[in-house]
Amino acid sequence: MSDVNEHAPGQILAVTRNAISEAIAAIADIAGRRVVVLGDDDPEGTPRERLAADPPTPYDAVVITDHDAPEAYDLLRDAIRSPAGYVAMMASRQRTADVLAMLRAEGVGAPTLDRVHLPAGLNLGGKRPGEIALSVVAEVAAWSNGRNGRPMREGESPYRPA
Repeated sequence: MSDVNEHAPGQILAVTRNAISEAIAAIADIAGRRVVVLGDDDPEGTPRERLAADPPTPYDAVVITDHDAPEAYDLLRDAIRSPAGYVAMMASRQRTADVLAMLRAEGVGAPTLDRVHLPAGLNLGGKRPGEIALSVVAEVAAWSNGRNGRPMREGESPYRPA
């Protein structure tokens, strides 16, 4: 993985080791972003233990890559409570609705829910791990650069006809 320099954005914490988190790591590395993949097989502890011991910063992105993982919902709640600037979880539309309803039932307010990217990623229509990862890394890049992720042609052109 590449090192973060003084001008680089925060790291991406891809939580739950699987094909999507590994693809996120590969794509983000090419984009010059540091990625840490947290898996249940890590000798340093579970993802929840590691996030508690070394919390993300407001510049960091936490992406939960498996909504079916045993601790996925708890990981999401932990990430929401952390200072992480970007919090996301892979989920189907139905799982997204269920998770948001559970968070609201627990009293999580709208300003906090606005930080949560559910489902994670831009809508590129991808089904394979690499395509899904590309959509997530693109959304994280847009977030960290203060952009909305819309096509560039929809923005204001710097060129004006004479």
